[in-house]
Amino acid sequence: MHYRTSLMFYVADVRTSRDFYAQLLDLAPVEDGPGFALFVLPSGLALGLWARETVVPPVSAGSATGELGFKVASMTAVDELHELWRTRGAMMTLPPTDLPFGRSFVALDPDGNRLRGYAVHPD
Repeated sequence: MHYRTSLMFYVADVRTSRDFYAQLLDLAPVEDGPGFALFVLPSGLALGLWARETVVPPVSAGSATGELGFKVASMTAVDELHELWRTRGAMMTLPPTDLPFGRSFVALDPDGNRLRGYAVHPD
């Protein structure tokens, strides 16, 4: 069996989130409707943005509970990605920081979903 892997974020406003991700990732959605937008990331992962009030079955209100990671090739690339996303309007909650596994930063999308840019130590 062959299938495409996808991640869905339930969002308050699809247009706002679509515009955020199109700008942040420099990608156009492959599907774009009033209640849903879909991006295919360079890795092949599909990122769906689904209007929270139209999800079946309904989702309960609350804060985001996960994050989407964007692995880059080097520690320097973490800093470069952070600066790029910052200039594209992402709200940063953690600046580039050295952690036990490597280097990382965290940004938020308009619905508070966490977006982590990171690189792991080469060893």
